[in-house]
Amino acid sequence: MRKEAVDLYQKLTNEWNKKPQNFDKCLEYLTQLKIILSETGFIPTPGNPIDKRELHLARDVFEIGAQCSIAVGDIHGFERYISQLKSFYFDFQNEISESPFKYQLIGLNLLCLLARNRLSEFHTEIELLSPHLIQTNIYIRHPVSLEQYLMEGSYNKVFLSKGNVPSPSYNYFMDILLKTIREEIASCMESGYKKIMFREAGHMLYFKKEEELIEFAKERKWVMASDNYFYFQQKQTDLENQNIPSNELVMQMIEYARELEIIV
Repeated sequence: MRKEAVDLYQKLTNEWNKKPQNFDKCLEYLTQLKIILSETGFIPTPGNPIDKRELHLARDVFEIGAQCSIAVGDIHGFERYISQLKSFYFDFQNEISESPFKYQLIGLNLLCLLARNRLSEFHTEIELLSPHLIQTNIYIRHPVSLEQYLMEGSYNKVFLSKGNVPSPSYNYFMDILLKTIREEIASCMESGYKKIMFREAGHMLYFKKEEELIEFAKERKWVMASDNYFYFQQKQTDLENQNIPSNELVMQMIEYARELEIIV
């Protein structure tokens, strides 16, 4: 194991364990360590001896990288680290001791897939886990329960789950999931109603603060009138569909009648 990698790893862990962390420094150390690990071939190939110290170091680096990516809002970075961690969690699980962050990060990945509506990948990842683990591990059970609530249409249970996350790191993807749900509800409201009362809109969208509802309404370009109703702006395509081309319709019907006469 290269001394340079060990020294950088020590700097990374020291910086990551500070409260608060300096994410810029952490990202800098992570970039340098990834270069070294790629040069040394941190994942052993068949037939070559396994250096358990290298495996531990590489796994710890990628775990910090995944958590740091969440902290700075880098979803693609998180997904890359998770992809690399799967080898350590599943392929080499008998070679090194189990990480205390294993199931937290696996659960985070499930929540990430759920929040981004990648349900087929979500179910593929679930198949890698035992039924007992799914039912008993708090990090895994949380996203699995959320998926069940979504399938049932029990959105109130999804919003209640926001206050019962197994780790603060889950809040990032929970916020994305809740925003997606609100957007879907709002789209249904716009399709089904021309207007809606302010209080009712807040109730349907699960907003507790009026300020949050007002900001959401601005983003959707809803118009707040003096009667305390939100008025939805109809989309141009909807207006075009309402304008029935009566002349063209009549000509088409006449043409169909002529064709029927010829057939008869």
